[in-house]
Amino acid sequence: MPLSAVNPENYAALLEQKAQRVEALITPFKPPTAEIFPSSATAYRMRAEFRVWHDGDKLDYVMYRKGEPKTPVVIKHFPIASERIQALMSQVMALLRPNPELRTKLFQVEFLDTTANDTLVTLIYHRKLDDNWRLQAAQLAEQLDVQVIGRSRKQKLVLERDYVNEVLSIHGSQYRYRQYEQAFTQPNAAVNIKMIEWACECAGKLTGDLLELYCGNGNFTLPLSRYFDQVIATELAKTSIRAARENLKANNISNLEMIRLSAEEVTQAIRGERVFRRLADLPRALTDYDLRTIFVDPPRAGLDAQTEKMVGTFDSIIYISCNPETLAGNLEALAHSHIIERFAMFDQFPYTDHMECGVFLRKKN
Repeated sequence: MPLSAVNPENYAALLEQKAQRVEALITPFKPPTAEIFPSSATAYRMRAEFRVWHDGDKLDYVMYRKGEPKTPVVIKHFPIASERIQALMSQVMALLRPNPELRTKLFQVEFLDTTANDTLVTLIYHRKLDDNWRLQAAQLAEQLDVQVIGRSRKQKLVLERDYVNEVLSIHGSQYRYRQYEQAFTQPNAAVNIKMIEWACECAGKLTGDLLELYCGNGNFTLPLSRYFDQVIATELAKTSIRAARENLKANNISNLEMIRLSAEEVTQAIRGERVFRRLADLPRALTDYDLRTIFVDPPRAGLDAQTEKMVGTFDSIIYISCNPETLAGNLEALAHSHIIERFAMFDQFPYTDHMECGVFLRKKN
């Protein structure tokens, strides 16, 4: 997204246009009136990454316009980033410029922030890092009160820790999350909270047990667990499932099991097509759970055909989508057996064409 697209004064009109496009995609499936959750017009992004441009003694953050990979655009101000990242950008650069050890062959700078003011800065290089770099980076970390990681080819130097600690308030309850560097997290924290609360409202009157696919670090899983007797959450990415298990422990949740399985593997297990040793960690057999509700937050490709069929066997479906087009594709099948009781749009990415959606489906009588 070019910074020229950032126009806070026109945000409401841009959101309305985007919502109309998405609504047109979902209208054929007879949803109720859409609930629309806007973002802040500025300072909403908790992640940012910039290339670094060297020109003699000059050192600047740069980005590249689409289709112009050789023309750097110097970034002096990044209004969509959190206030903490905006402040750190100039502070970090002021310490990098006069420091040969920290600036030599520096290629990229990445920021990961939280609403809890725990922030991580990753410095990426085209050279091997040594103890001299570690000493200088430790001083930068202390001066700015941030976590610092150094990366180069086949090398990762962690000064203290490679994660940040986030705390989200969901309907008045506090949930703690460990978010690892370079692992997926929702970039717009305020809208993420709205998404979680909406999903919890959908779950409010449901009974039985919950199955969640693509659980990530437990972003939705932890708050949803309070609405069900038992929860089984699955995720394939190793770093994400590691974080999810740590977050489960940190929040003292006892009715939730985290299993490292892909959506395709879960489908095979439920159908009895394969036996997975990883499921042996469950207190009882998967088929012995009262799984009436399924929660899915798939990647942009949406649900594959076999997972889509399996999801369609559940009484209730809570579906969070980062791609309205593939959501519409999945709804073509799911709408035969289910009705949409709630439909929501969440503007995670203002000034872009992207829109997060939520649909709550119940099986037809």
